[in-house]
Formats: sequence, structure tokens, C-alpha cells
Amino acid sequence: QVQLVESGGGSVEAGGSLRLSCAASGYIWSGNCMGWFRQAPGKEREGVAVIVAGGGATYYADSVKGRFTISKDNAKNTVYLQMTSLKPEDSAIYYCTFGRPWYGGQLNCAPNYWGQGTQVTVSP
Repeated sequence: QVQLVESGGGSVEAGGSLRLSCAASGYIWSGNCMGWFRQAPGKEREGVAVIVAGGGATYYADSVKGRFTISKDNAKNTVYLQMTSLKPEDSAIYYCTFGRPWYGGQLNCAPNYWGQGTQVTVSP
């Protein structure tokens, strides 16, 4: 079992920044990946970013590329999502995931575990 606890959500104005954190605990197997999804009311769940164990490879959705940065602190078993230049359309509940990496034309992370979600609200 892996437990994921997210934090760092909040409300900001457009153009602002937030950093989300996801602390993992439990059985952290090697060769894992972690990622972030988001979902807004009435919209499909969207994969946002992925990072492999060790942080050697990342993937970003086109909608956030150049604005968001995913990183890891392996000593703390924590993944971060630094979000800058936030837009109202970034408003959503953000979920941290832990799973297995795979490549289907790009780096993917098949989730096995999900965090509880943290709300991000960006006002215009």
C-alpha cells in the first residue's frame, strides 16, 4: 500500500503561482512513477504531469507545458508541482498519483494509488 497526501492548494489570481506537494508513504517500490491529474466540474479528468523515480524523465500535458514543473525530493518521498502563470482554466481539484511508468509514444504513469485531491482556484 502507498498513501499519498496532497497539500498546497489554494486560491490565487490569474498570473500567480502555487506549489503543490504530495508526500508518499508505505511501500515505495523501485521503478515507480508519480504524476498529477486534475478535474474540474463538468470536465474530463486530465493528466497534467509525470515524473519517474529519480526524476530522470518527465512529461507534461500541452496545456501546462512551459508553465508547470514537476520535481521530486526522494529523501522526503515527496513530489511537487510548481505552477506558474496560472490561468482560470487551471482551476480544478488536483490529484497526486503513484504507479508504474510505461511508454505509449510518450511517458505515461499508470496510477495504482491516488491522493485525496487538493483544490486550486484561479480567479480572473
